[in-house]
Amino acid sequence: MTNKINLIITGGKTGGHLFPGIAVAQALKAESPHSQILFVGTNSPFEISTLKTYGFAHKSIISRPIKGGTPFTKIYSFGIIFISLIQSLIILAKFKPDFVLGVGGFSSFAVVLSAWMMRIPTAIQEQNSIPGITNRMLARFAHIIFTAFETTKGMDRNPKTKYVGNPMRRESPGHAEEKPLVTDISPQDFTILVTGGSQGAASINNAFTRAVKLMDKTPGLHIIHQTGIKDESHIREVYRHLKIKARVSSFFHDMPNIQGKADLVIARAGAGTISELSIKGVPAILVPYPHAADNHQTHNAKILEKKGAAIVISDQDLTGSLLKKTIQALRDDKKKREQMATAFKLLAMPDADKIIAAEILHTKDIGV
Repeated sequence: MTNKINLIITGGKTGGHLFPGIAVAQALKAESPHSQILFVGTNSPFEISTLKTYGFAHKSIISRPIKGGTPFTKIYSFGIIFISLIQSLIILAKFKPDFVLGVGGFSSFAVVLSAWMMRIPTAIQEQNSIPGITNRMLARFAHIIFTAFETTKGMDRNPKTKYVGNPMRRESPGHAEEKPLVTDISPQDFTILVTGGSQGAASINNAFTRAVKLMDKTPGLHIIHQTGIKDESHIREVYRHLKIKARVSSFFHDMPNIQGKADLVIARAGAGTISELSIKGVPAILVPYPHAADNHQTHNAKILEKKGAAIVISDQDLTGSLLKKTIQALRDDKKKREQMATAFKLLAMPDADKIIAAEILHTKDIGV
């Protein structure tokens, strides 16, 4: 097997797309240290700063989604796609990749399509049970389709599809030496992790604080709450007033460490969150983001509910009283939590990053 490859990973803007790409890049570097990896995506500050933190080179292209909008905006978007195709062809000609991996997001379309036009081997990686529009279009061009769900709609019966799970990134070099931020959890505590993602989720924040106010058994409760910037100070004050042990922050950098300490998680149903929780085996109450493209978070969550790994509450049904009732039922039923944790672990596929990296190296060796 070759010990060097030039790889382009394209897509991103959101963590749900970007972090799986980073995971594959880390795994490929571990297997093939002399390989060169270039990320091609947007000029989003989040994307740029995150890739800088992880030490990967990055180039941006002009791109925008074409879903929805007026006929005029769609025509404008197709014009942007033409420009992004030209940019992509120039990047490919200069970098000379042996393989191109698309991880979703509209910026990946032009790059993967350009690679196909140049007869460069390509693959796409789909994180959700309902593929995004970009990956749906690229599926016909890609040589390999990697999926995180066994029943990914429209891809599960495609002969090019390989069900491998969702790649999970390792800690960044900058965070590896940091001490865990949450260390004061007692084994006797019932620890609940509440998170709506990096931006927080107002509906989850509001319902959970109301649920806590309604609880009749708060002694022994330990709450870790990632609130997002807007709600941080307000929610911290709520717990202080109720005299409940809580760690509140707009964002936690050591989330994998925190997840391992939780007895119960209340979260959205993004693919990254689900994959992390499956590896940890933590029972969860999932509240899918109602405005996710093609309602994919609801589909993600329903798959887990059917397997017995999670309880799903729709955002429109989420109230303090319902959440309190659900939490207390799980707190009082350790056996139920253990069953959910076991079901979640059975869904875990922790080696997705290594499998995809090995497939890329193998494909480069044999050609396509």
